[in-house]
Amino acid sequence: MTIDPTTFRNGLGRFATGITIVTGISDDGSPVGVTVNAFSSLSLEPPLVLFCLGRKTFCLDAFTSGRGFALNVLSEPQRHLSETFSKPLDDRFEGVDHDFWDSGAPILDGCLANLECDLETVHDGGDHVIIIGRVVRLMQAEKGQPLLYFMGDYRCIGDCV
Repeated sequence: MTIDPTTFRNGLGRFATGITIVTGISDDGSPVGVTVNAFSSLSLEPPLVLFCLGRKTFCLDAFTSGRGFALNVLSEPQRHLSETFSKPLDDRFEGVDHDFWDSGAPILDGCLANLECDLETVHDGGDHVIIIGRVVRLMQAEKGQPLLYFMGDYRCIGDCV
């Protein structure tokens, strides 16, 4: 049985995912970031996470050969950030409140969690690459609701704001 890409995408769209923005530093030292929902915890000991990026992602090298990156778990009111970082814009960080930790990767303000990671390894994943990072610093919000993606649209838990 052959499964065409559209059917496959639609089937996987039935799995609700949280949304993150992965940030890093390009070879020229400028900050880069992209919206990602292919993110998962991998291991507690050592603390490992993974995310996947398409091979044609404009800033792929910053994450596959850079020294580190940050995963910023978006809260429900941050839909605009998800949309901004999913579009081809020259300066995605203009007007976006952020800080920098040890890796130099931008840490976005107001997230449910921010995870700074050292690059652990990169694996082949078909038309994507699987990037594994070791979490070296973590900050989490005391409360808030996640921004979710389900069946091709943004969703939230309970009443949406």
